[in-house]
Amino acid sequence: MSLPEIVSRAQWRAAREELLLKEKAATRARDALNAERRGLPMVEIDTEYVFEGGDGKATLLDLFEGRDQLVVYHFMFAPEWEAGCRSCSAFLDQIGHLAHLKARGTTFAAVSRAPYPKILPFKARMGWTVPWYSSYASDFNRDFEVTLEHEGELVERPGISCFLREHDRVFHTYSTYERGLDGLGSTTSLLDLTALGRQEEWEEPKGRASTLGAPAGSERIRYHDEYDD
Repeated sequence: MSLPEIVSRAQWRAAREELLLKEKAATRARDALNAERRGLPMVEIDTEYVFEGGDGKATLLDLFEGRDQLVVYHFMFAPEWEAGCRSCSAFLDQIGHLAHLKARGTTFAAVSRAPYPKILPFKARMGWTVPWYSSYASDFNRDFEVTLEHEGELVERPGISCFLREHDRVFHTYSTYERGLDGLGSTTSLLDLTALGRQEEWEEPKGRASTLGAPAGSERIRYHDEYDD
């Protein structure tokens, strides 16, 4: 095994401070990239997708649960499989308490192509409580490019898609796939993919921090059992 070089504390501190400059530059570049992402145009969804979940049939608008934004994790689970993808399962394992997303008007849900009767026992086995829907009866997976045709066969890939609603109108704002999921899973990393972002005053473009009629961003953070949802 190749291990780091052993040095004195002073040498370590000098190396750490040199790296910190690069880390700060990367943070500033990430902030700029997130702002550019929030500046993307959006596309209105006019297809009537039908999903199946714990409460029966649902539309894409239903998946919002009344909130302004929706983050969908495209979980790889083909209809013929007996269990969900291991890598997707590892991703879902790291999703934290959803109350912090909900407090920023954002709903998180998983969607797979497998029929719901297959999803339900696997979800129970994994002990997950996140909303999870089947898109088996619709072209949702194909339209959002997570079920692809390759050499005459359908193949799955993981991804995340973000949606924004204005009353009963639903808009697609962003999607990313495969390596684009690296480093995601925390509340802030998921919010950074959305059109409204973290809803902090310092974010660009201006005017989205107060969208929900509540204190901006971090001022809204509570213990997860203290939120009024």
